Amino acid sequence: MAKLDSLELNAEAHLLLDQPLLRLPYAQSRQTFKTAQRHLEHAATSLQKDLAAALKTAKTQQQQDPDKLVKDIDAMIAKLRTLKRKLSALHDDEKKYNAASRARISHLSELYSMRTLSDVRFERWSRVRLNRLLVDYLLRNGYNGSALALARSTGIEDLVDLHAFGTAMEIQESLAERHDAGKALAWCKENSQALKKLGGDLELQLRYQQYIEMVMGQKKLLEAMAHAKKYLGGMPEHIYGQAAGLLTFKPWQNLEPYASAYSPARWDHLAHLFLTTHNTLFSLPPRPLLHIALSAGLSALKTPACHSSQPHQSLSHPSSSASPIDRTTVSLCPICSTELNALAENVPQALHTKSIVEDDPRVLPNGRVYGRERLERFNKEVGTEKGWVRDPGGGVDGEKFRESEVRKVFIL
Repeated sequence: MAKLDSLELNAEAHLLLDQPLLRLPYAQSRQTFKTAQRHLEHAATSLQKDLAAALKTAKTQQQQDPDKLVKDIDAMIAKLRTLKRKLSALHDDEKKYNAASRARISHLSELYSMRTLSDVRFERWSRVRLNRLLVDYLLRNGYNGSALALARSTGIEDLVDLHAFGTAMEIQESLAERHDAGKALAWCKENSQALKKLGGDLELQLRYQQYIEMVMGQKKLLEAMAHAKKYLGGMPEHIYGQAAGLLTFKPWQNLEPYASAYSPARWDHLAHLFLTTHNTLFSLPPRPLLHIALSAGLSALKTPACHSSQPHQSLSHPSSSASPIDRTTVSLCPICSTELNALAENVPQALHTKSIVEDDPRVLPNGRVYGRERLERFNKEVGTEKGWVRDPGGGVDGEKFRESEVRKVFIL
């Protein structure tokens, strides 16, 4: 069996899982820069027009009105102050994103200073990564308070995306639970340029939902038609026709496809569509990183016996009539455990071309398997009396069994 200190650490392979770590702060920094650029361009155009108008007025007026000119200058100064306030806020955001990028690059670069998996620093680094994956999982499932507490207690605030996921979960909740599209539309406006390049129809679907809500009440039909003319022109023809049909078919008539449009389930669809668009925009994986990391380990442990035709309940709760070895095997198998069984169901089985099982294995009554040579050497060292075998896993005070209870293991 390979020694741990002989296994070389492949930093590139480890970093495959951590690519999203750098993508989000980079995308946020890029978005902040483009927002600042738009503010500058808009302010420059507006100020140039105001200044040209003020100069023209001052030259053409026979009797110049100094108060009018002062008011024009004050208005331009107010615009500059507004621009400064916006740029200052964006600059603060930019500093946060840069600090996060520096911390993450420093964290990832630590791998390249380690040579083997036995390095003590690798254990510490792995613990930090595990905490990151747990925070990511908590954020994706809406446990923002727990995620914040874990990030603060472990000092990894710059290595996790608390604000981005917090905002996303808040918008998802407003759609799925409060049936309010306002925050989602504000997010679409803030990211309009990036969403235009990305494609998709999130904003169009949100506007369509607003139209449905107006029609559903039967009191804002004229307002709904004006809304449709303004926002729904880019919809596919059949959806636009369906939108027109909603004016005729009432919610209580329960006729398709209009009943589906009136259904509250559309809000859940919009919440899912928003999360998908958000993750795609910032190059975030659709699944929690913890699941991706677990899948690799589960694949390495999965055997043909896992997810067999035996019902899942019998694996999680073996009967009292089962042998001690069967009960222990079930309880120790991570693939068959209640927590990981569903996650591992679609994971492929590992192809083991090199055995890591000790020679001439023996199984103890408690279900633990050891090589015969290891068992004999350990029991000789601890002075176990003749005719008995002590479990090496428990040390000198481990469980003792009769030799006749120890069985030889055959691997098919």
